Amino acid sequence: MHHLILALTVSPSPDPTGTLRPGLSEDQVTPGTWGFVLTAFIVILTTFLIVDMVRRIRRVRYRAQVEEARLAAEAEGADTADGNGDAASGTR
Repeated sequence: MHHLILALTVSPSPDPTGTLRPGLSEDQVTPGTWGFVLTAFIVILTTFLIVDMVRRIRRVRYRAQVEEARLAAEAEGADTADGNGDAASGTR
């Protein structure tokens, strides 16, 4: 176990400037400009999708609340009409 801790604490390369394997350049191991553009596009697209989803969920929730209020008003109106015999028969 002690050897593992020592191996993890020792820097793998004594020369900090020569960290790339011979034959590789910086452009071959980094995402570069296209990687940044693609990542930014995915982040922006995901943000728009989340905003749209929240808006649609809110719209469905509001419609359900309006429907519940309408049904409650109809039920209340039906109870009032049943309570008054003249209103239920439609004659005055």
